[in-house]
Amino acid sequence: MTLRNAWMPVMRRFAAGIDIGQQEIRLVALSQRGGSGNSVRLEFIAVEPLFAGALAGAEIVNRTAVSTALRALFAQLPRDISTHLFRCAMAMPASATMTTSVPVANLATPHRSFVGDHALAALEPAVMAEAERVAGIERHALAVDWFIDESPQRRGCVTIAATTRTHLEARMECAAAAGITLTAIDGEPHAALRAMRHAASLELDDSDAYAAIWVGDEGVYGWRVADESIVAEMRYPAPEHADLIDALRDLAGEGVRCAVLSGQVALLQSIGFTAADLGDVLGCMVLPFECVPPGDDTLPLRDDLLREPAFAVAFGLALRGLTE
Repeated sequence: MTLRNAWMPVMRRFAAGIDIGQQEIRLVALSQRGGSGNSVRLEFIAVEPLFAGALAGAEIVNRTAVSTALRALFAQLPRDISTHLFRCAMAMPASATMTTSVPVANLATPHRSFVGDHALAALEPAVMAEAERVAGIERHALAVDWFIDESPQRRGCVTIAATTRTHLEARMECAAAAGITLTAIDGEPHAALRAMRHAASLELDDSDAYAAIWVGDEGVYGWRVADESIVAEMRYPAPEHADLIDALRDLAGEGVRCAVLSGQVALLQSIGFTAADLGDVLGCMVLPFECVPPGDDTLPLRDDLLREPAFAVAFGLALRGLTE
C-alpha cells in the first residue's frame, strides 16, 4: 500500500479531443499529473485538411475521407504520447443534438424519492419517453444521455441530451477505421464552454463574473458565468432574438469583467460583427481563447494553432477525458 500511494501522485493521464469541422479536423492532446487539482498540460495540437464534401451539415457522407484524415492526425503524435493515450472524445454538432431539461417531479412516480442508483434506474424509462417525445424519433433510434442537474438555473431538473444513433455510429466507425477508440461523444457548444471556463479559471478570480461566447457553423452561443455557475445563456439565431445585439443583451449584466471568445470568429464578419462590437454590447473587454496557458511561450508547437480560438472545442473535449 505504501508503494502504491507513493507511485500514484506521479502518474500522468493523457486525453485527446477531436473536432470534425466542415473543412478540417482539429486535434488537441492534454495531460494531467495525479488528481484533478493539478495543472493541465498541453501535449500536442494539430489540424488536418478534410476532403471537400466529406460532411453535409452534421452528416458524414464520406467516411473514408474522415478516417483517413484522423489517421494522418494521430500519426503525428509523439511516440511517448501515443503509447499512453487512452481517452479520446469527439464532438457532435449542435444541430444533431437535442437537449432539454424537465423537472424531476414531471418524470417521477408520485410519492417516490429518487435518491440512489436503484431509484435513478427506475427513472430511466420516463427519461427515454421524454427524449422520444421531444426528438420525435422512436427511442430505439436514439442515443440518450441524462443526469440530475444541480446547476442553480435547473436544480431539481433532469437534463436530457439525445442524438440519432446513425450520427453517433458514423463517428465511432470513422474513429475505429483510423485505429481510434472513442470513450465519449460531446456536443460542440458544451465542449467549447468547458474550454473557456478552464481558460477563465487561469486568468480571473473565482469571484469574477464573465461571459463566454462560442461561434460555430450553426450560430453563436453565449453564457454568463458568476460564482462558477452559469446564470444566463443565449443562442443566435433564435426566434426570440431579433438580432445578435438583442441576444447578447441577455448576457450583459453588472460585474461582468470580460468575455472569452472562441470558435470560428471570422464568421462574425458575415453578419457585420467584430470582437470589438461584442465588447461594446457586453460592456467589457474581450479575450480570445488560446490553448497556451498565460505566460507559457516555451511549448514546441505551432504558435498559430496555440492562439487559434477555433481549437476550443477540441480542447474542451480533451479536458472531459481527463476528468472522467
